[in-house]
Amino acid sequence: MNWKKATLLSIPTVALVGLSVLGSKMYRYGFQRVDAPRIPDTDNLDYLAAFELVKDWFSQQAKEDWWLYADDPKNKIHALYLPNPTPTDKTVVIAHGYHGNGQSMIAYAKIFQDLDFNILLPDNRAHGESAGEWINFGWLDRLDYRDWCLELVDRLGCDSEIILFGVSMGGAIVMMMSGEELPVQVQGIIEDCGYSTLHEQLAYRAKVEFKLPAFPVIPIASLINRALLGFGVNDVNSLQALQQNTRPIFFIHGADDQYVPTKMCYQNFDATSAPKEMWIVPNADHGEALAVNPNEYQHRIAEFLRRFDL
Repeated sequence: MNWKKATLLSIPTVALVGLSVLGSKMYRYGFQRVDAPRIPDTDNLDYLAAFELVKDWFSQQAKEDWWLYADDPKNKIHALYLPNPTPTDKTVVIAHGYHGNGQSMIAYAKIFQDLDFNILLPDNRAHGESAGEWINFGWLDRLDYRDWCLELVDRLGCDSEIILFGVSMGGAIVMMMSGEELPVQVQGIIEDCGYSTLHEQLAYRAKVEFKLPAFPVIPIASLINRALLGFGVNDVNSLQALQQNTRPIFFIHGADDQYVPTKMCYQNFDATSAPKEMWIVPNADHGEALAVNPNEYQHRIAEFLRRFDL
């Protein structure tokens, strides 16, 4: 083999090795824990303003620190519980987004308190006060949230009525929960701008943010994740879970979402045959639906709950 042929053959190999190294770096960039301050996981100034308005409300609320797996330092999971000032059997479990935490969701919590719900604000694995070094994009979180529902029933009683609510990655969490065997007390689901599959979401972000191909970056990241957390990227799939869902579900998504493409909301909506509603919010980018139209946001949620007697 002459040197020209050797050089030509080595070019794809070098390129593949380079992309593999890049895939490893991208995994660390996207999956490693980042301890964010207790502020909303958004750059939207309107939502930040809304958050500031409810900070005083939040500071005045009674709060309890709850823990799952408290005796296991590597897996313990934290949540804040806010009982409604008026005793009620209704509780909403609110799932936060990527690099967020339970307290970043207090603007949503205020909506549900006004609708007479108790509030549970978990910190996902590798977020907030919960343990973990690697973000699992909802796949392990879905089981923790199922256990939070069991904890609610255990603490508050069998007459509990539970609603699941999540935004962004939190939306994916509650959708993926819908495919699990949940307590009968879980009666409905509301998701805002959650992704359909992690593979599609990562491929989209790699292309838009870094001009990178899905292959081999995502397969490499998936192999690393399987070694560290025990599952692959393709396992993280809202669509498959929604096919098993039987509970009423409300899909919300910004019409101008540039982070989780709006088409994913239609995919999610089409995946379930359960009672369902969808609201595509004009002029809203990712996670901006509440900020763009706060009154309509609360009204739509209240109407969904009323329509299905939740």
